Amino acid sequence: MKENVLDVLMYLFQNYMGDDEDTDPDRESIQTELLAAGFPSREIQQAFEWLDSLVDRQAIALPVNPSSCRIYVAPELAKLDVECQGFLLFLEQSGILNSETRELVIDRVMALEADDIGLHQLKWIVLMLLFNQPGQEEACAWLEDLVLDSPPGYLH
Repeated sequence: MKENVLDVLMYLFQNYMGDDEDTDPDRESIQTELLAAGFPSREIQQAFEWLDSLVDRQAIALPVNPSSCRIYVAPELAKLDVECQGFLLFLEQSGILNSETRELVIDRVMALEADDIGLHQLKWIVLMLLFNQPGQEEACAWLEDLVLDSPPGYLH
């Protein structure tokens, strides 16, 4: 089984985020469960580092001019195809993302070791990021419906 960090993150999101249970499992018990589910320990560790970095980066305000035009550099173009770039632009124009959260999404995409990110994977990354943003409940719910209700490869 070839699992990557994004698979681990998606599993964590589906099984632990938004749990209404009063008890939050500790990192060690989650790691044990992930190992039992068949995820490699290296990918589990990288997923936790990715999440820790997400929390750290959310605390830092990114200096972005909202009226600027986003130009992707070569490494970003290699990971995000035109469809993904268009989806990010759509989310920004729809008010789901602002320029700062867009940059945070791109930062988290670039932090993944994957060579390229597909649209379905990008939707998951945006969903995880919005879930951790205060005041983004409505946008998160809309995107959650989009991610969980549509088969991979379709925008609507």
